[in-house]
Amino acid sequence: MNKYEFLHKFHLHPLTAAISSSPVDSGGVIKESAVLVALVEINNALHVVLTKRASHLRHHPGQISFPGGKVEEHDPNIIATALREAQEEIGLAADSVAILGQLPEYRTLTGFTITPVIALLSQSQHYIIDQNEVAQVFHVPLQHFVDQRNHIIITVERQMRKHPIYYMPYNEHNIWGATAAILKDLCENLR
Repeated sequence: MNKYEFLHKFHLHPLTAAISSSPVDSGGVIKESAVLVALVEINNALHVVLTKRASHLRHHPGQISFPGGKVEEHDPNIIATALREAQEEIGLAADSVAILGQLPEYRTLTGFTITPVIALLSQSQHYIIDQNEVAQVFHVPLQHFVDQRNHIIITVERQMRKHPIYYMPYNEHNIWGATAAILKDLCENLR
């Protein structure tokens, strides 16, 4: 899928509700965050920009994620949060990003509310990785996620409720959890 096909499908299809898990009681505090679902066209096909989190991090070490993080008081809006975090984590300049919209928020089992902000990059980037947060930046063809044969769903029980956990492995990367669920939501909105 190239950027013109994506834009046509993304803007004309009504957004569906996000796949969401009810957050586990984390003391009554929901932690708001935003991620940048950045797409870049390489050889006439869109690719998703993903990161591998640094292995020393307290939360989700070594997991595959989008650039992003928690909303700070000085962020004027959720888009500003996603752009700030992408700049901090992988050196992505805001002027190289075209914001297309956002998906409905996703609630995690661990008490986070994540708003996915969808964006197109003007061209392939030279990433400047903050090694305190990110071990690696890589691209996955969007078509890999569109192909439902690459979707694995496992149901787990937590606090006497069943919750779907999504997996979308790609090469040596195990893409799962909130990242996979957000990718699934994105693909659902392209059908």
